[in-house]
Amino acid sequence: MTPTLTDRKTLTWHRTRATAFFLQEEAVLEVQDRLSEVNRTFTDPTVVTAFPQLWPDFPTIADDETLNLRAEAHDLVIHALSLHWANDPVGQLVQCRRALRPDGLFLGLLFGGQTLHELRACLAQAEAEISGGISPRVLPMAEIRDLGGLLQRAGFALPVADSFTKRVLYRDAFHLMADLRAMGESNALNGRLKHLTPRSVLARAAQIYAETYATAQGLIPATFEVICLTGWAPHDTQQKPLRPGSATARLEDALKAAIKNG
Repeated sequence: MTPTLTDRKTLTWHRTRATAFFLQEEAVLEVQDRLSEVNRTFTDPTVVTAFPQLWPDFPTIADDETLNLRAEAHDLVIHALSLHWANDPVGQLVQCRRALRPDGLFLGLLFGGQTLHELRACLAQAEAEISGGISPRVLPMAEIRDLGGLLQRAGFALPVADSFTKRVLYRDAFHLMADLRAMGESNALNGRLKHLTPRSVLARAAQIYAETYATAQGLIPATFEVICLTGWAPHDTQQKPLRPGSATARLEDALKAAIKNG
């Protein structure tokens, strides 16, 4: 049985209060840029998103645990910066795969493992110092090296996982945490503490953050890693990898030739 990582009711409440969409808008631009490089006209796209107002040119559906998708109804499915909140990310990928026609394209964007690594470290140290333990505060996020395998498990052909990083500067840790609330990305973990964090913990975390990461201008950086997943619904026309042992030349010979010619 899939563990319940996310409290969906709390996540929805956080999102209804969201007012800062700059990272979501960055995702829109990234998708547009990637689609411009694909020599294909898509006629039946859909976007899985918590913020449909940011996708006025696309049909959208909510990022529910069970997606409102019909089998082979689309030639393009975009999962837009919400997959990191899924309780069953592989299940989400499988649903997107089944919704694609043969040779249809999937694009998925989600926050990766380097996201908010500074804040996570500072909160953990502060809580350990003051309360003697660590509680779930920041969403655990997947590493890029694992996500290509998830695409394959979900049945995608030609899977690719790559990433880009945004570094945002804030006045202090309190400014960062306020911005996370404004993004709808604050703590919605099912296992979070259900009471307010002591002010002493937050103040100590802010102090550690400033002492460890502050720039010469006195600002603190926050890292947001966005992982981009690309996969295709299998089709006979797609390039296939060679079968093991079917190569006509040895890698060793190719490397020797490259060294000799270089």
